[in-house]
Amino acid sequence: MADRSLEGMALPLEVRARLAELELELSEGDITQKGYEKKRSKLIGAYLPQPPTANGAAVVRCRLQHSEGAPRRMLQAGNIGVCDIRDAAVRGRAASTAGNRPLFYFRFGVDQALPPERRAPVTPSSSSRYHRRRSSGSRDERYRSDVHTEAVQAALAKHKERKMAVPMPSKRRSLVVQTSMDAYTPPDTSSGSEDEGSVQGDSQGTPTSSQGSINMEHWISQAIHGSTTSTTSSSSTQSGGSGAAHRLADVMAQTHIENHSAPPDVTTYTSEHSVQVERPQGSTTSRTAPKYGNAELMETGDGVPVSSRVSAKIQQLVNTLKRPKRPPLREFFVDDFEELLEVQQPDPNQPKPEGAQMLAMRGEQLGVVTNWPPSLEAALQRWGTISPKAPCLTTMDTNGKPLYILTYGKLWTRSMKVAYNILHKLGTKQEPMVRPGDRVALVFPNNDPAASMVAFYGCLLAEVVPVPIEVPLTRKDAGSQQIGFLLGSCGVTVALTSDACHKGLPKSPTGEIPQFKGWPKLLWFVTESKHLSKPPRDWFPHIKDANNDTAYIEYKTCKDGSVLGVTVTRIALLTHCQALTQACGYTEAETIVNVLDFKKDVGLWHGILTSVMNMMHVISIPYSLMKVNPLSWIQKVCQYKAKVACVKSRDMHWALVAHRDQRDINLSSLRMLIVADGANPWSISSCDAFLNVFQSKGLRQEVICPCASSPEALTVAIRRPTDDSNQPPGRGVLSMHGLTYGVIRVDSEEKLSVLTVQDVGLVMPGAVMCSVKPDGVPQLCRTDEVGELCVCAVATGTSYYGLSGMTKNTFEVFPVTGSGAPVSEYPFVRTGLLGFVGPGGLVFVVGKMDGLMVVSGRRHNADDIVATALAVEPMKFVYRGRIAVFSVTVLHDERIVIVAEQRPDSTEEDSFQWMSRVLQAIDSIHQVGVYCLALVPANTLPKTPLGGIHLSETKQLFLEGSLHPCNVLMCPHTCVTNLPKPRQKQPEIGPASVMVGNLVSGKRIAQASGRDLGQIEDNDQARKFLFLSEVLQWRAQTTPDHVLYTLLNCRGTIANSLTCVQLHKRAEKIAVMLMERGHLQDGDHVALVYPPGIDLIAAFYGCLYAGCVPITVRPPHPQNIATTLPTVKMIVEVSRSACLMTTQLICKLLRSREAAAAVDVRAWPPILDTDDLPKKRPAQIYKPSNPDTLAYLDFSVSTTGMLAGVKMSHAATSAFCRSIKLQCELYPSREVAICLDPYCGLGFVLWCLCSVYSGHQSILIPPAELETNPALWLLAVSQYKVRDTFCSYSVMELCTKGLGSQTESLKARGLDLSRVRTCVVVAEERPRIALTQSFSKLFKDLGLHPRAVSTSFGCRVNLAICLQPHRLWTLAQQGTSGPDPTTVYVDMRALRHDRVRLVERGSPHSLPLMESGKILPGVRIIIANPETKGPLGDSHLGEIWVHSAHNASGYFTIYGDESLQSDHFSSRLSFGDTQTVWARTGYLGFLRRTELTDANGERHDALYVVGALDEAMELRGMRYHPIDIETSVIRAHKSVTECAVFTWTNLLVVVVELDGSEQEALDLVPLVTNVVLEEHYLVVGVVVVVDIGVIPINSRGEKQRMHLRDGFLADQLDPIYVAYNM
Repeated sequence: MADRSLEGMALPLEVRARLAELELELSEGDITQKGYEKKRSKLIGAYLPQPPTANGAAVVRCRLQHSEGAPRRMLQAGNIGVCDIRDAAVRGRAASTAGNRPLFYFRFGVDQALPPERRAPVTPSSSSRYHRRRSSGSRDERYRSDVHTEAVQAALAKHKERKMAVPMPSKRRSLVVQTSMDAYTPPDTSSGSEDEGSVQGDSQGTPTSSQGSINMEHWISQAIHGSTTSTTSSSSTQSGGSGAAHRLADVMAQTHIENHSAPPDVTTYTSEHSVQVERPQGSTTSRTAPKYGNAELMETGDGVPVSSRVSAKIQQLVNTLKRPKRPPLREFFVDDFEELLEVQQPDPNQPKPEGAQMLAMRGEQLGVVTNWPPSLEAALQRWGTISPKAPCLTTMDTNGKPLYILTYGKLWTRSMKVAYNILHKLGTKQEPMVRPGDRVALVFPNNDPAASMVAFYGCLLAEVVPVPIEVPLTRKDAGSQQIGFLLGSCGVTVALTSDACHKGLPKSPTGEIPQFKGWPKLLWFVTESKHLSKPPRDWFPHIKDANNDTAYIEYKTCKDGSVLGVTVTRIALLTHCQALTQACGYTEAETIVNVLDFKKDVGLWHGILTSVMNMMHVISIPYSLMKVNPLSWIQKVCQYKAKVACVKSRDMHWALVAHRDQRDINLSSLRMLIVADGANPWSISSCDAFLNVFQSKGLRQEVICPCASSPEALTVAIRRPTDDSNQPPGRGVLSMHGLTYGVIRVDSEEKLSVLTVQDVGLVMPGAVMCSVKPDGVPQLCRTDEVGELCVCAVATGTSYYGLSGMTKNTFEVFPVTGSGAPVSEYPFVRTGLLGFVGPGGLVFVVGKMDGLMVVSGRRHNADDIVATALAVEPMKFVYRGRIAVFSVTVLHDERIVIVAEQRPDSTEEDSFQWMSRVLQAIDSIHQVGVYCLALVPANTLPKTPLGGIHLSETKQLFLEGSLHPCNVLMCPHTCVTNLPKPRQKQPEIGPASVMVGNLVSGKRIAQASGRDLGQIEDNDQARKFLFLSEVLQWRAQTTPDHVLYTLLNCRGTIANSLTCVQLHKRAEKIAVMLMERGHLQDGDHVALVYPPGIDLIAAFYGCLYAGCVPITVRPPHPQNIATTLPTVKMIVEVSRSACLMTTQLICKLLRSREAAAAVDVRAWPPILDTDDLPKKRPAQIYKPSNPDTLAYLDFSVSTTGMLAGVKMSHAATSAFCRSIKLQCELYPSREVAICLDPYCGLGFVLWCLCSVYSGHQSILIPPAELETNPALWLLAVSQYKVRDTFCSYSVMELCTKGLGSQTESLKARGLDLSRVRTCVVVAEERPRIALTQSFSKLFKDLGLHPRAVSTSFGCRVNLAICLQPHRLWTLAQQGTSGPDPTTVYVDMRALRHDRVRLVERGSPHSLPLMESGKILPGVRIIIANPETKGPLGDSHLGEIWVHSAHNASGYFTIYGDESLQSDHFSSRLSFGDTQTVWARTGYLGFLRRTELTDANGERHDALYVVGALDEAMELRGMRYHPIDIETSVIRAHKSVTECAVFTWTNLLVVVVELDGSEQEALDLVPLVTNVVLEEHYLVVGVVVVVDIGVIPINSRGEKQRMHLRDGFLADQLDPIYVAYNM
């Protein structure tokens, strides 16, 4: 970045050269900004005039002003500079040209369009001013256009007024790329960098936030904010915002909490009293547990914390998204179902082509010159024998000195030697390895053209087919695998290479060259003369005339990364050389300088093939020399007085950067400067700028000859060198908007978005060209339409090697006219270039098919998008040459992704500002949204062999989530415009029209019931007792020594057991204790705070004996009292417990100092310690007066974080036990293993009540013990030969994850599960089919029957509705038998509309649902509409309502909320059977009558639970169940272990737990967004990446999403990364 101060300074030439090199290194990204400045100041330090000031401020200021960004451009009227046309055009172009305009309007020449007083003669003075203006080495001329830059800056200025508020993502400190020390230094507003590249009108002193700076006030307030929030325990800071004090506080706040096992429940009782508990960190992590807001009460509007950074950001995001988007689309298409996706309707105002149909353009005739050789080998033979001393090729070393001169004589003799050795010295005489016609690989480095040329001609002489490829540097080169695939498909077995290259290839320890990934096994053959045998005198190669045999194969990398080989025949090769000779006017012994890759494309055609045909002398400049000395090619042109040079626009740009005051440059010898990438529309600015600078050095305008080429069609068009300097080249200033519709419109001059294109000359001699529509039928385009250029000529490739199908379908094409008639009987070859033929037969190219992205029906070119991104002055933030643009298909449309390499010294905030400005610029210029913009660390994108970006590999990395970006900005809200229409709810049909008997609108009413309890005759002795306490007394008398309970410890040995009489006696003592020490009356409530075990059971029956009402409460966790104790306290208070019973240990814990810190310990009710019991018996055992009185209270935390207690009467309790006994066939002789938490729901009933009622033995396994010994439960089941076992999902998951790899060792230990006939998962949710299936599959080898695993379903109003113990044996052996659980597949999209649509397994959008178990005896179910309360038909989705003797009798609450009570526990249908009283479960589901029959011949009704109404999210008018979205997200990337979603103000927030390095966090953002869009048609608003164990999970293994939401909004999750999608 040279400053103006250098212009007047007398610097020695070597210093200037070194400076030029430095600039080049900086622009290529080989050196950091810091390194550049250091080296630069060292170089020029001695020459700087010393300032008078003592502190050197003047120097600094001058440096800042010039070196931070590209210098500001000065646009005086007399200094129009580069390409005057477009500069002038943007600034209110000349009126003379703005009148009525023909369809085509091209400017020829530079100055004609300008009025005389505006024309600038290109004099040395004005051009030097021009260098000064663009002396910064930071601009990549390939994509550089002043007009475009101005257009972009104007667009950004417009946006600036609108002030786009894009919330910045939050990052954990460890993720921030650099620890920015400037967090506490106020931004320097005086630096010249702020105003960088902005439009001139902007005043200096007012940088706006969108320009990457913050004003002082804002900065100070941020600093203050940073210090005040230092009390929070979060470490997700916005870099720059909160500062050092905050970070210190973060460290202090990270106190260490030990791991703990039993997962506590999490509660939020009411909105004003939020006490919350957190989930344990699993057994592996010891990171700080996220501190969810303890008992701090946060007053909030709608239960959302106010003072939180997170919610402020989300609010900002919501406000941004409320801005009007593009006009909504009108029409919809049906996505194979009623779900409607919007389809882009053509805009009625869009430009349409109006010209006549084009005619195929014929090139001039290929003149036959008499002395043209009959084949290329014949030419080589001629020159090798006639003028052996003539130089053929001069190679350069890295200092620019000639390294080696290959003469025609040497080329001839060496090629013969190579040909002889290939044919005769490989393999044996009888079995040669290579025969004529075989393919061989040519592997030569870019700095050794001579060896490569010898090998190439050696192959031609031997009649074998060379396949030139890049040198594989490592085994994992980007794209190297696909090259290997090409070699394999070509049947290559031999690779020719040079000595140096052979030595440089990677070797195994034995010195072998390893087989590269995907490559065939190759024999490496070195072609240096000294390694070859001399051919015998009588051997001579067979030189034929050119024929249709394949001459060589050129490789081509496609858009998707696959590599194809284009075959070129000998006749095509020769004809192409002839056509080039004619078009370029080549004559014998001309000198040509070649900077291009000689292995393929223009470099091969001019520098290796055509040159030999004409005995020309090629000076080859390797890429490595260009990097050191970018002027080398110009110096060689002067030194050798070369007539022709072959370059790319990059080389012209580099020369511009480096040229400075090279006095002795003279380019007047050049008659032709071939610009190989002239087809890239953005090369025009390089050409113009180069001409502008070097015109004074003898370069003539007509010398610059852009050409267009493609691997398939070889040279497509080339501008002819003329001697007439008055005939200027063709130009078109085209409307970019028109181009997106494929229409050519000369731009109405005021527009910002224009594309200036230059012609690439005329069609090649002997060829015919036309352009066809890029998709659909290959119809000829109209004259004002852009299409794919196609060429019909001898001199083209003939096929893709070995791929006849692709050759027929995509390589060749038969263009047709509008009427459908073919244009020619010969096939045309598709060039892959998009363009048109303009006036005078000039060919214009506007882009490549490979770079084409069709977004909602409009075409955009990747190169254009790159150009716009680069016009947003990227120098400070990203490397210019390292930017990739591609599209990914998401939700039936292409979406644009931009990936750039970020400079290591740019701050988070700067990069983010740059990103948001790029989005705005692309939106303004191209009217298209960018889906994702990602910045990756410097030098991490996969490279092609010549240092460019390997696009397909980058895209692959992006899609598989291994790009590891350091910044990501997703904009799905703005770009995804084809989402389904939000659903409008239809008014319900009235009852009169629907009910006919038991039918609802033609369907059977969805109702079902279990067996009728009244009709079952069983010899159930317990039935004669109304109360459980009586059953226990009866058992204690009749079977006193029968063991009811056995408790196992973590080693699997019996820790404790209880017989009937032992339990009875303990219960009596506890009853005495309650009456005497507790002074309790009958009906008082007692909280039982016990670990899972025998004490809990005894205490429960003690309460019944004393007439008290027990409430089981999970004890607080000793290692995490602060978060678990408040829940205990809350249950004790809400249940109005008069007394608390517990063990001595827990008693101490409740009164400990830690407890006092968490709750007010003085407020505990009296605590009774049951470890020391009175010795006496009670006078009498209490007997309730009425079976409807309260037996116990069941308190549980719902997944939405609500604490709810339900009342269970004695009658309900007995009915419940009887129902389970009948369903599971439980008798005193049975043993049942229970691995459940005994505190609520069915878990409590099975643990404490069922054994007493049915008399069977329960083997109790506390789930917490499985954390130390995961095999405990299954070993117990095996050891006790248990037939029935019950567990929870968390237990099942622990076994699946913990024992996955140990099945063999468990088998060896004798674990046998073949006796298990029922393994029931106790749950209050939709069955987790994936988990139960993987569990069954995993333990199948240990004898577990595949149908043994089933689920139950219960809820608050009825603790168990379904329970399916499967009967695996036949009726004869087994009494009753239930059918197997059935799985159905439903359409997920129909579910969102509350409909059930059954589909086949594996069909798209299918969701497997497993039946929730067999309905218990005495239970009736109906499906009702939750809004209207009307009954629904079979297979309709609605709320599950239940009627049964064991329904709970109501909520137990302090407030006595009657309306909720009656609605949940005593609802009636609005029509139909309006008498029955139902309880509403709050779960959505459906009933489906199956083909199966049950024991008494009835058809079996299966109940399918879909999800809780409380959990369901209403988005876009549709109902989504979080679990479905979470399942999709967990599948999206291997590092996502868990996921939870919730909504906040209509935004969908996705929280994912990352199991991997923090570097992977940002990879997840695009993947999560994609998968939710694709599968659920929803746009994710916020993606939060957290550590493992942050998502809270309750004891039943259910996620507590609302609790997570509170933690997120209060900024307590300590996320690794938070992305706010725009």
